[in-house]
Amino acid sequence: MSGQQPKEAVLEVVTQPLASSGLDLEDVEMSVAGRRQLVRLLVDKSGGVTLDEIAEATRLVSSLLDEQDVLGDAPYTLEVTSPGIDRPLTLPRHWQRNISRLVKVTPREGAPFIGRVMAAGESSATLDVEGDTKEVSYADTAKARVEIEFNRPDLSNGPRRSQKAPRRSQVGARAARAADGPHKDAEPAKSQEEE
Repeated sequence: MSGQQPKEAVLEVVTQPLASSGLDLEDVEMSVAGRRQLVRLLVDKSGGVTLDEIAEATRLVSSLLDEQDVLGDAPYTLEVTSPGIDRPLTLPRHWQRNISRLVKVTPREGAPFIGRVMAAGESSATLDVEGDTKEVSYADTAKARVEIEFNRPDLSNGPRRSQKAPRRSQVGARAARAADGPHKDAEPAKSQEEE
């Protein structure tokens, strides 16, 4: 590992073992935190990563870094995490993992726009921009990020109208009736002796 920068050495040692575990190594961030070095790895996979997968990846990376003596004798803190929602979409797999999400795209030429990712391939994505279909080439995109939506529509079966949630008063009335016991018009339950 001599002659390599610490980040490149970490990448070389952990990328393939993480891939064998089904995880993509998205980035390695290294910084100094007091006397220790902070090593942060961002991992992801299609469908997202679970906490158990993060824990397993942490154990794997920790043992690899120690066995390979990548960081020498310097103390370090290891963090393995998943990228946040605000991660830029820079690779085809990032676009593919965000199908049905709203994204803000800043093209290399032209004004930024917001659209919903409908499909994503190896060189471009298809977006729904205010009802119009727009093909977005990754090579012509300066920046793209997922927009946070609190009430994201479920588009798994195609576009559909949203359903109204029950009014609060209806929900409250149902909860009150349930708490008060059976409704006054409900028949009392029969005991086994009466049957």
